[in-house]
Amino acid sequence: MKEEKIIYLDGETLSSSEVQMIAEGKASVEISQDSWVKINAARSVVDGILERGETVYGINTGFGALVKERISSEDLSDLQRNLIRSHATALGDLMSKELVRAMMVTRTNSLAKGCSGVHPDVINQLLAFINNDICPAIPRIGSLGASGDLAPLSHMALSLIGEGEVLTDSGVGPTRDALLANGLIGISLKAKDGLSLINGTSQMLSLLVAAEQRLSQLIPLADIIMCTSLEARKGSIRPADERVHLARPHIGQLTTASRLRRIMKDSPILKSHENCEQVQDAYSFRCAPQVHGAVLQRFLQLQETLDVELNSATDNPLVFPDPANPGPHEVISQGNFHGEILALTADSMSHALFELASISERRIDQILDPARSNLPAFLARNSGLESGLMIVQYVAGASLAELHGHAMPRSAFSTTTSAGQEDHVSMGATACWNLLMATERLSEVLACELFVACEALEFEDLQPAEHVRSLKQRVRAISPPLSRDRSTSKELKTIASQLWQGGWLARIEAECGRLPR
Repeated sequence: MKEEKIIYLDGETLSSSEVQMIAEGKASVEISQDSWVKINAARSVVDGILERGETVYGINTGFGALVKERISSEDLSDLQRNLIRSHATALGDLMSKELVRAMMVTRTNSLAKGCSGVHPDVINQLLAFINNDICPAIPRIGSLGASGDLAPLSHMALSLIGEGEVLTDSGVGPTRDALLANGLIGISLKAKDGLSLINGTSQMLSLLVAAEQRLSQLIPLADIIMCTSLEARKGSIRPADERVHLARPHIGQLTTASRLRRIMKDSPILKSHENCEQVQDAYSFRCAPQVHGAVLQRFLQLQETLDVELNSATDNPLVFPDPANPGPHEVISQGNFHGEILALTADSMSHALFELASISERRIDQILDPARSNLPAFLARNSGLESGLMIVQYVAGASLAELHGHAMPRSAFSTTTSAGQEDHVSMGATACWNLLMATERLSEVLACELFVACEALEFEDLQPAEHVRSLKQRVRAISPPLSRDRSTSKELKTIASQLWQGGWLARIEAECGRLPR
């Protein structure tokens, strides 16, 4: 029996791929020993403040606009429980199990950094939920991306205390039943525990990790798909010449050009027309390194942002133990919960995906237009009587129009909340959800381009480059060449789903060699 992988959380080293593994149930989680030392030290600060009767926000005061309300020691547990109950007001469809598990592990890792002051019971309960696959039922809509993802995370916290609902095989069910089945009980929240659970960027992170994992597959596949169209169109690879891109050395552009050269290496089709009279290809082919490269560069920036945020303390206030001089100064009220960096990153990436889809749709037009492609009109076998793939471009255009909507920044809107105390918000959760949806629309446009390019290659006697051939074989396992007009809706949806879910890239690279990263 294969031993299950254990990922140790320390607030410092968690990666997006590890989050995804845990989200998919492919690994269990534990807290590193060093982190337990930091967790206990931060908790001792909270306990010391309570023992000395000092007043500190988040520990023994009201929240938000109610900050000036001092709470008695005997009411502190009720304060935390009421916070969770009152804030569990999210709306919309329930988040998927994978996204919920990602939320829980990113929240746990943030608390493991040792700056939150939570009681160890809170972290142990989160570990128990993750490792026993207990998933709180969390409606998606409710976070403004500042003060943390308050409403969605409150639904998570509600389950930790034994209330609310969890996801089941048949839908949702009471949390208490899931706890009973796993020999667990709801925890009793102590001072600061509830606030630390909900005052963070974990919903935003779960959505951004999911989008990043999709894009890690889609962006390299977009380069192979572009080369499939280039082969079909009998275009030139010379614009990818290394000398060109060393003269303008943006890292995304350099990497993309290197990928295109690797993909097109030893292409029989390319060699067959290397001395043709065509001087320049259309921009959608000739400028692919520049456009695809700019998108890749935005993606690399997204990954850098994720690496930092996954290992950050994002609740408020934060605790910095000072054993030599204990007191209220060890607790700092600040704004690490504000999701502006995630919102702007997601918005920028969504815009970039629109550009990637836009140039993809233009290549479809290049192939389907007989005046430019020297191929049958719309690749129909009996043009006029049959329409061929005419409407595939329409479908790509419709998905592109939706992507245009996704390109509009969600962070451009803010609303004042909590009686003016929280007067600027990021809309980070909305921006990150928008990006995740944009990845799905991108996969549809790319599927349309791939479908058209593969059909165009049916009019070519020579074999394409190795990576292109491998991708074409996967398409043909789903969709045979056209012999006459037929509905291709299901085929396109299946191809788009395969692109979006990932898996094809790894298999192609296993067969043909890894592409530059």
